[in-house]
This record gives sequence, C-alpha cells and structure tokens, in this order.
Amino acid sequence: MELRHIRYFVAVAEELHFRRAAERLHVAQPAVSEQVRKLEQELGVRLLDRTSRSVSLTEAGAALLTEARLVLKQAEVARLATRNARNRARGRLRVGYVPTALPASVPRALQRLTTPFGKLEATLERGVTSELIEAVRGERLDVAIVPLPAPAAGLRTTGLGVQRAVAALPAGHREAAHATLRLERMAPERVVVLPREANRPFYDAVVATCHLAGLSPTLVEMPEGHVESALLAVASGAGMALVPEVVAERYLAPGVRFVPLEGELPTVATAAVTRPDSAHMPTQAFLHVVGKARTPRGIAAENTTTTEAA
Repeated sequence: MELRHIRYFVAVAEELHFRRAAERLHVAQPAVSEQVRKLEQELGVRLLDRTSRSVSLTEAGAALLTEARLVLKQAEVARLATRNARNRARGRLRVGYVPTALPASVPRALQRLTTPFGKLEATLERGVTSELIEAVRGERLDVAIVPLPAPAAGLRTTGLGVQRAVAALPAGHREAAHATLRLERMAPERVVVLPREANRPFYDAVVATCHLAGLSPTLVEMPEGHVESALLAVASGAGMALVPEVVAERYLAPGVRFVPLEGELPTVATAAVTRPDSAHMPTQAFLHVVGKARTPRGIAAENTTTTEAA
C-alpha cells in the first residue's frame, strides 16, 4: 500500500467527487481514478460506490478513511522530523581542536557565525592531531584545528597563522616582571612540557630551541596532557614552561605570568583541516571568517592539500 494511493483515496472520500479530488491534488482525474482502483484491487474490497451522479463510501471505505487519515498525519510528522534534523545538521559545526593550537580567533569566529537556519550550533571536541584528522576523514568532525605538519594528505588545510612560544613563569620568579626575556640568559634547569603526542611540532621545536641555545634542561612532562596541569605545575614551582602564545591568549592561570621570548623562538604553524569536497555551509562560512582573521605573520596555505606526516 503506497502513501500515494492512500492520499488519493482520502481526497476522493472527503470530496466525494473525483474531479474535485483531482483539482485538490493538482493531478489529472484519470490518475486519481486509477490509483483508487489499484488500492481497491490490493485490498480486495470496494471502497467507493460510484454512479454517474454520485460517489459514496462503502462500509469498508469508511473504516479505511479513519485509519488513512492517521497514516497521512504520521507521515507528515515523519517528514517534518526529517526536515528539522536536516536543518539542524546544516546549522551545526563540529570542531575538533588541539588545545595548544587553538587561536583565539576561532572561538570569536564561532560566536559570529550564523546560517540560513538560525544561529550556528557549534560543538567542540579536544583531542590529538592524528585522531582529529581521522575524525574529519570519517565525517565525524567538520573541522580539525591542528599544528603543522600533520598527516592531512588529500584533505584541505587552511592556514590560521604561526604560533610563537612564550615563557610561563611563577608570578614570583625574578624574571617574571620583565617585558621580555632570553632563554639562554635564564638557563632553566627544568622546563615543564606537555607530552609530545599533545603537540608534536611544538614539542620538537622546544627541544631544538633549547639545543641551539646550548641548554639541556630536564623536561618535566605532564602525564595528563592538559594545559591546565602544566600551568598549575608552573605556579607550584615545578619549573618554567614554554607554551604556544595561544595558551597566553586563552588561559587564565593564577600564580603564572606569561613573558614573550627574544631571539630564536620555537614557532609552529596552525591550520584548519577539512574535507576538500565539503559543501557544508557552516564549514565554508567558518573558513571564510577565520581566513580573514589571520594575523599578518600567518601562513599563506589556504585551499591546499598537504602530504606531510607528523
């Protein structure tokens, strides 16, 4: 039994006239007669008594009309539910991010974005680079904000800028009041870092910068991989930390002061990774907004693919 058969039958049963039913359905009258006939054949009963002057319901037709109206009503409920779910998907943006690679421009962009279906519904999920990129490939995320290089072969990378390192010092440290500092002048004995997996490019840049400065500090690695844990360790006197400047932009850390570094600095490019063929409107709007918000020293890699591996 097709919905079309039921819809045509209900129209005739309510109008008790084939021509008026056809006009109501915006179809030709023979099509209505044919669909009602097919329904009767399928059910094996006569639903309508027809004469040259009138149309009336049989007992079976009257019984079917009550149930047919419920079927059509439920079909409309299902149609509206499907359309609403589609519209919600069109107005939703799923963003994954590496905490130490998320510039402040991204949350600001999300606040400003709207869609034809209303205000953008954004969800954010933290993770490590490889997992987030695989989630983009598997369409579980729309965007991944990650440091470069990254294993993003075949995906689209939109540059968001270059992150420089800043020093995170205990507020009472003798160098904390300075406007800037040189790493080699401090010669730190211990440097608090997040696990390499949390941001491989930045971790490697920190190690290389210490080596170039002639330093061999003990790296105090935070097992949880959370930025908050690293800053708490700094405030507790575990050592200084070298962190991307996005950390200074986005985190309030009582007992910690962020001081820009001089000289050769660890720097890491960040990018938004998306599927290259995505026609998802929130994704396209997001890339447009963050692309315009890039800093002057931002990298120029937009609408490109990368084959680099972390």
